[in-house]
This record gives sequence, C-alpha cells and structure tokens, in this order.
Amino acid sequence: MSTDMLALIEPVIPALRRYARALLRDVAAADDLVQDCLERAIGRWDQRRADGDARAWMFSILHNLAMTRLRRAAERPTHLALDGVADAHLTVPATQEDTLRVRDLLAALAALPDEQRTVLLLVGVESLSYAETATVLDVPIGTVMSRLSRGRERLARLMSADTVTESAPAHLRRVK
Repeated sequence: MSTDMLALIEPVIPALRRYARALLRDVAAADDLVQDCLERAIGRWDQRRADGDARAWMFSILHNLAMTRLRRAAERPTHLALDGVADAHLTVPATQEDTLRVRDLLAALAALPDEQRTVLLLVGVESLSYAETATVLDVPIGTVMSRLSRGRERLARLMSADTVTESAPAHLRRVK
C-alpha cells in the first residue's frame, strides 16, 4: 500500500465507523462493513478519479455496501445468539435524564425514513458538504438539501416535548 493512499484512507476510518454504526446499529456488523469498505477501496484504488475526493468516494462505497446489506437483511429473519451478546447489552441502562434524551434521539432517528436519516448523519455528524453528500448518495444537491430540511424538521417534531405518542413516552421530571 502506497504512503499517499494510506495518508488519504487512515484519517477517514473513524468517520466511516461512526457512519456504519449509525446505519447498522450493530457494532460488530458495522466493523465488518468498514472492513469490507476498506478492502474494496484499496482493491479499486486505481479506479478512483484522481480529481475526486477520496473521503466522499469511500463514504459512497460504505453507503452502497450498507444499503445492500440492509436490503438483504430485510429479506431474511434476524438471528441473535445470546452467547455472543455482551453483558452490557443485557443490563438495564440508568434512568438519568441524559440517557433518556439519547434514547429518545436514537428512537427519533430510527423513526426517520432512510433517505432523511442518511443525509442527517452525513451532513450533521460526519460534516460532509452538501456536494459530498450528493456524491455519496448519488443524488442531486437539491435533493440533499430537501431531505436535510425535511429530516431536521421531522426530527425536531419527534423530539419536541409537545408531541407525546405511544412509541415515545413522556419524560418524567424529578420533583423535589
């Protein structure tokens, strides 16, 4: 592996892991996805456009691999071996207000359509520009801006205290 390739790939790995974990919601599956993405990027490095952004190109690879996996996973039942589950996943989280907010945020993100969630994650979490996001998702910039606007609006509605539904229970407040 050449040093210039390594210099472009290595700094992107943490961001790829974050995005993969947000998409798949499973640490092990996300790590496997990043590994597959890196293998594909290194194996096809010569196919990359020299004038293109390597970071956006790698996010495109990761996104396409993730969408393929999610489509395939929807077609077959999920298998979860209890022996392979970490003890931390079997315990009850603390009932502190921050934990509830994070849980509500993750639930609200999960409730968003895939198109809106992926744009929110790429722009808001991974700090990709609209143009880079459009390249990753292979859509026009206007579509990115529209999905981002609708996604932010819907996320705000889902997170607001005014909207209480059966799937999002009301926040309990401590009374002294």
